[in-house]
Amino acid sequence: MNNHYPFPLIPLPYDYTALEPHIDGLTMDLHHDRHLKTYVDNLNAALAPYPQYHSWTLEQLLYYADELPKDLQTPVLHNGGGVYNHNFYFAGMSPTSAKAPVGALADSINATFGSFDKFKDAFKTAALSVFGSGYAWLVAEADKSLKIITTANQDTPLPQNVYPLVAIDVWEHAYYLMHYNLRADYIDDWFGVANWDAASALYGQIATS
Repeated sequence: MNNHYPFPLIPLPYDYTALEPHIDGLTMDLHHDRHLKTYVDNLNAALAPYPQYHSWTLEQLLYYADELPKDLQTPVLHNGGGVYNHNFYFAGMSPTSAKAPVGALADSINATFGSFDKFKDAFKTAALSVFGSGYAWLVAEADKSLKIITTANQDTPLPQNVYPLVAIDVWEHAYYLMHYNLRADYIDDWFGVANWDAASALYGQIATS
């Protein structure tokens, strides 16, 4: 699947209802087929008049956004960020994934946070701290050290030169139909479907110098 203009709406890697009872099917349907699709459509519309950027990957567009024409920078950051963040979030959940990381990622989490349970507490605190809309992330530095960060709205971690491993979307549309305004309950449910197999694989792909 191409990672350049025109950007596709990447299908969910599971059925809409596959994450139930943790996240309901209607939320997944609306979140993917309406919210994400709008970001994809708006990104493609913004890039259409600029063929010189049609070969750029999504990551290139976001990382080098300040090199784009002024009137293209904000649409790319807002909509391209929405595409990147949502694709990462959806791929980062699974109805069949292990409930905890394994291997090197598990070892690094234990070394950094003290235990997986202490990591979960710290990650939940970060996700709850996002004012309004945004994301909480577990990311790795180039030396594979771990840290938790948050981003506002559709900002991405890419300009921080880190490797994203895990992301939770805390925009209200990600949880309001099922969890109402109880973000903490949604975060607890999200841990039930977090794709630690994918996160462990991403961590293993980081090559240190």
